[in-house]
Amino acid sequence: MSRHTKIVATLGPASSDPIVLETLIRAGVDVVRLNFSHGKAEDHIALAASVRRVAALVGRPVGILADLQGPKIRIGKFAEGKITLEAGDKFILDAECEQGSRDRVGLDYKDLPKDVSSGNVLLLDDGRIELEVERVVGREIHTLVRHGGELSNNKGINRQGGGLSAPALTAKDMDDIKTAAQIGADFLAVSFPKGAPDMYMARQLMLACGGRALTIAKIERVEAVAALEEILDASDGLMVARGDLAVEVGDAAVPALQKRMIRMARSKNKLAITATQMMESMILSPTPTRAEVSDVANAVLDGTDAVMLSAETAAGHYPVQTVESMARICLESEKSILITLDRDFLDRVFTRIDQSIAMAALFAAYHLNVKAIAALTSSGSTALWMSRLNCGIPIFALTQEPATQSKMTLFREVFPLLMKEMHNDPDVLRYDVEQRLIEAGVVIKGDLIVLSYGDQMGLTGGTNTLTIVRIGERAPPRV
Repeated sequence: MSRHTKIVATLGPASSDPIVLETLIRAGVDVVRLNFSHGKAEDHIALAASVRRVAALVGRPVGILADLQGPKIRIGKFAEGKITLEAGDKFILDAECEQGSRDRVGLDYKDLPKDVSSGNVLLLDDGRIELEVERVVGREIHTLVRHGGELSNNKGINRQGGGLSAPALTAKDMDDIKTAAQIGADFLAVSFPKGAPDMYMARQLMLACGGRALTIAKIERVEAVAALEEILDASDGLMVARGDLAVEVGDAAVPALQKRMIRMARSKNKLAITATQMMESMILSPTPTRAEVSDVANAVLDGTDAVMLSAETAAGHYPVQTVESMARICLESEKSILITLDRDFLDRVFTRIDQSIAMAALFAAYHLNVKAIAALTSSGSTALWMSRLNCGIPIFALTQEPATQSKMTLFREVFPLLMKEMHNDPDVLRYDVEQRLIEAGVVIKGDLIVLSYGDQMGLTGGTNTLTIVRIGERAPPRV
């Protein structure tokens, strides 16, 4: 429990076996991602159950992130599975084509001809293929190949500069939200949101299905960058989804956008996940490139809550080594983070008692140089607020709610612990907290901790008490 930045790992053929899954969790995975672009509902239900069984066996809380597919803005299939395009070739994207050939291919997104016009540039397969639109004839988009290469079935399409009108939530996504609620997903990632309404709709659908997942907006569209603040206000966090985003805004713009997004998320008390190609070479190699090491380290220094692995753990040859490498990079990078807590407080306004207590706990812990912060929480909000400012002191969030414990697996610098019960008697409560922290190996007799709690246990938003506790100083209370 020394690494502050969390690791999200995508599950797939390389990592779904319970034995591999156990090794991944022991290596440092905090949250698993179920990619709803692949598999059926029953597959995800079975996999989620397996994750919970293995996590219980290991004795570590592991969150579950359900990642919606979003609109399928993709080409169709070729008769031979793939073709090769050369610069200067003419090529047609045909919404009515059933089976692709050397000169044309179908479209999963049938409205694409309505969204483009002469002069637009279409980028296929994450920008590897570049097509310039010459004209639109009915349901056909006639293009000139500017940059060619091998093009295979179902590759994605982006319009340079954005502007495709496909809705963020498809009928499939709505069905998948029901599945996410059924498995008790802790986080719901929404693909391609254009504005706050997309995120509000996802949240309402999740609530209507009985789910309580935190909503994560995947920032992948130019429109989403322009509406970033309103999207964040409607969400619990964001994902810097650098693949599609880079294709739409240009790869050179992504690093600065990443820093801006993480900074804005933290300032609004929201979560941030940095994703896409973080350790891409480790799909085939047991060691990362130096550039990948720097990329992960940079995200940690930016203040991201979590760094995410996709194909590296879903289909790669070295899923466990990838997680171990990422954990090592995070730990080393965190050593060089500059603590600027006093300065950070200058721009903060506290209007709630529980939030003020959270900030006071950080301030006291930093200046007293205590061993740990212990935050008793019902909803997880106190721990979230504490984790938005870096004081260099680990935050141990204690809760009776298993669902709250799982949600806090994504919070940077927060280590969630489950309490069997919480007494209303402050003396008994403090003693129980001490014993739980000793049991977890966090503190020993004589250590100083900062403890925050509410005088009415179990009341959401009820944190109103802050106390400094020296471990083992008081005799066990009579119950």
